[in-house]
Amino acid sequence: MAEPTPRRNEPRLRPAPLLFEPAEASADPEHFFDLESIDDPRVLLERATELTQAFRAAADRAMEYQATAAAQLADPRRFDRLTTADIAERAEWTEDYAKKMVEFGRDLMRGGDAPD
Repeated sequence: MAEPTPRRNEPRLRPAPLLFEPAEASADPEHFFDLESIDDPRVLLERATELTQAFRAAADRAMEYQATAAAQLADPRRFDRLTTADIAERAEWTEDYAKKMVEFGRDLMRGGDAPD
C-alpha cells in the first residue's frame, strides 16, 4: 500500500460534487461518473480534472481522519491504547509510517485543524 506524505498548511481544495452512480451503471466496468459518454474533449478534460481534484481532496481529508484516529488510539491516557505496531497492522501500514501518522494526528489535534 502506498504511504502518502502528510501535508501541512496546504489550502484545501473544494472538491467537485461526486455524484453517486446508480447500481446498474457501477456494475459496468467501463462506466465511470458518466465520463465515457462525454464526446467533447474539452468538456471531458474539465470534468475529469474536477473529479481528480475531488478525489485528491477526499484522500487528503481521509488521511487527516486516519492520523487523528491513530493519535487518539495511541494516546497513553487511554486504558485501551494501542501500540504503533497494532495501529500499523490495523491500517496496513509499516510501523514507521504509523509513528509518523500518530505524530501528524497529534499535530492536527494540537493545532485545532483536526477533522470534525
